[in-house]
Amino acid sequence: MSFLTLFTIVIFLVTVISLLNERFFRIPNDIALLLFSFTVCAVLKIIGIVFPSDGLLQAIDSLSDFSFESYLLDGVLCFMLFAGAGKVHFNKFTSNLKSITLLSFLTTALSAALFGALFYLASSAFGWNMDIWVCILLGCIVSPTDPIAATGIMNKLGLSKNVTTVIESESLFNDGMGVALFVFIKSIVTNMGRENFALLMLREVLGAAAVAFAVSGLLLFLMKRSHKPFNHILISILAVSSIYVICEICGFSGVIASVICGMTFSYGMEKMERFLKVVDKDDMYSRFWDVIDGLLNSILFVLIGLTVLRITPSAAMLQTGIAAIIAVLISRAVGVALPTAVSRTKKIPGGYSLTEYTVLMTWSALKGGLSLALVLSTQSALPSATYTLLLNATYIIILFTVIVQGLTTKKVYRKIEQHKAKRIRKESDLNCA
Repeated sequence: MSFLTLFTIVIFLVTVISLLNERFFRIPNDIALLLFSFTVCAVLKIIGIVFPSDGLLQAIDSLSDFSFESYLLDGVLCFMLFAGAGKVHFNKFTSNLKSITLLSFLTTALSAALFGALFYLASSAFGWNMDIWVCILLGCIVSPTDPIAATGIMNKLGLSKNVTTVIESESLFNDGMGVALFVFIKSIVTNMGRENFALLMLREVLGAAAVAFAVSGLLLFLMKRSHKPFNHILISILAVSSIYVICEICGFSGVIASVICGMTFSYGMEKMERFLKVVDKDDMYSRFWDVIDGLLNSILFVLIGLTVLRITPSAAMLQTGIAAIIAVLISRAVGVALPTAVSRTKKIPGGYSLTEYTVLMTWSALKGGLSLALVLSTQSALPSATYTLLLNATYIIILFTVIVQGLTTKKVYRKIEQHKAKRIRKESDLNCA
């Protein structure tokens, strides 16, 4: 299947689902795109199994052969991260830096290890015969919250700016930690060597930061000397793409570098506000990146739905999925609560209690395209049965977090706000007494 044919099919689904959602369902559009594209493809898959025909099976094979991991990791990820990072409120980011750092690094590592232990126990109980390192590898895949899902969905749920900034910033930065953990554990699983993890993280983070700041600073300098908004757009595209490529070549984290680049450009554009009001009266730069962000997000969620065509349904899938969902919720809750409790943070973001904060950060932790791309990249490194189990578990977690948690996060947030208000009133009454 040609690229244009696949692109036409995806854009057709994006358009039809978006129109139907606007008219009838009115749920967050990214969730609708995943939900309905998954439903359409699952129905096609079932029809192909029950009523096999050469034409339908060939079409399903053509769609499932699309390299999702190459499209995301080697294609559009840097642009989506750049666009998402550009929307982060810089002042709120700095004021919540300690919480964001804990969630991005310590929580991700702790959640990955705990998920691996829990999933290994499930494997032993149900006879899946999974190696502990493979279970931890799956933990590395599903523990980082997805920046694309977070920035694409959370902005539309009406959460407070303070809370949204923490969720978005964590999801943008913890992917670098997740990918570094994934690379390290994968090398153990495949017996390709055991590089020191501290040195790996140091190289990935510091190298990414150095490249991002150097290239961003140079290109922002050039941007200040151009009076054409179109050139500003070209410079920003060049900045993020070149930074990502340089980091990939040098072995640094292109994910972290793209986020730093996006935030650096956002900060730089704020400093040039007066200049931009004169030369970019129509706000072409911001409008361009809003369109790119929306388009690439929409395509991504449809492609996640299309990935169900790669999955072979089985009775064991339900068992695997339930175990994976329970493990990811428990590991995330412990991963948030423990570092927050021991860090002696004087003020938890949003004025929440530890329990309220843990529930909110656990339920709002959505997984998405990056987790799917990472698990698909293990196909050649793992035995077929092991890869299938990991793919099924990851895909079910993505569906659950985006659809179930994504649709209910606003309700959970309101319940937590009500609980917080009651708690504050009680504490005030006790203080007065």
